[in-house]
Amino acid sequence: MFDTSERPLVLIWEVTQACDLACDHCRADAKPGRHPDELTTTEGKGLLDEAREFGKGQLVVLSGGDPLKRPDLVDLVDHGTDQGLRMSLTPSGTASLTRERVEALADAGLSRMALSIDGATPEAHDGFRGEEGSFVDTLRAARDAGRAGVGLQVNTTVCADTVGELPGIRDRLSRLGVDRWSVFFLVPVGRGRLLEPVAPERADSVMDWLHEVRDEERFDVKTTEAPQFRRVGMERAGVSPDEARGGRPSVLAGDGFAFVSHVGEVYPSGFLPKSAGNVRDESVVDLYRDSDLFSELRDRSNLRGKCGACEYRDRCGGSRSRAYAHSGDPFGSDPLCPYVPDGWDAGAAGDPAPGSETRTAD
Repeated sequence: MFDTSERPLVLIWEVTQACDLACDHCRADAKPGRHPDELTTTEGKGLLDEAREFGKGQLVVLSGGDPLKRPDLVDLVDHGTDQGLRMSLTPSGTASLTRERVEALADAGLSRMALSIDGATPEAHDGFRGEEGSFVDTLRAARDAGRAGVGLQVNTTVCADTVGELPGIRDRLSRLGVDRWSVFFLVPVGRGRLLEPVAPERADSVMDWLHEVRDEERFDVKTTEAPQFRRVGMERAGVSPDEARGGRPSVLAGDGFAFVSHVGEVYPSGFLPKSAGNVRDESVVDLYRDSDLFSELRDRSNLRGKCGACEYRDRCGGSRSRAYAHSGDPFGSDPLCPYVPDGWDAGAAGDPAPGSETRTAD
């Protein structure tokens, strides 16, 4: 079993916040220009050297903004690969993501590229991304990645504006031959604060449908910031709430997941901007393993409210990022989840989820 107290399943390094797109949901509220205090090439390579201490094959995702805004990107991928890390990348779908750049990244050892598709048509996707031509550029880059032998993941944001696009996106992914579809349920941070999330009951129905997709398609399906996907799966399998107690936990912010910002701050997630320290002062390995914030997030007994009382706490745990965005408390309830634990009295406990639809345990 993967020990998330010792190493994250995913370590993300936001190499820059610079980006030429103006996406509606952007966590970083990205701008075209790079920040003058970004980690330098030398500091970045030092961070990758430290990440090697997590263990062989540690997954490192270089994100942004748009990582292609950094001229040393290929050098960073090459260095990480030399350290035995599995290097992945989340570039923006722009004209700068040329076939030559994809091939150079592949030659440097890039194992996977994650591209975003948020609409089934150019009009829908480009409207959400704030840039005409992004849809065409993204599909071209996806084909280039396949030809270069780089694994392909597609990320999709789910909110009220995009949820109706999901079936059409699924059909596109079937034809593209992707390895994984990562479906991200909106956390209201950055520019995403202006978007409307899907209602909790709708979120559950989408997750139920995603389980069907995973059963029917060749590609894997995972969710981001929606660990209740596991609860929905257990309900589909007829696992009772009592049977759900214990077992292997889901990956949550700070528990199997860590994020290093463009200026070196170490967060449990990019959507939970609460710092445990800075890699310019302390090792990312030590901060992940030993900081109070990360240690407390890995202890599910610290969860409060409905999530703390839930029978699925160990297997799910709720989005800590969404709880933080909603209430300022990373240990509070996830307002996206409609499930109500047996015997739970939200009014008495003082932990309602405003605007949420609810249901009781079967």
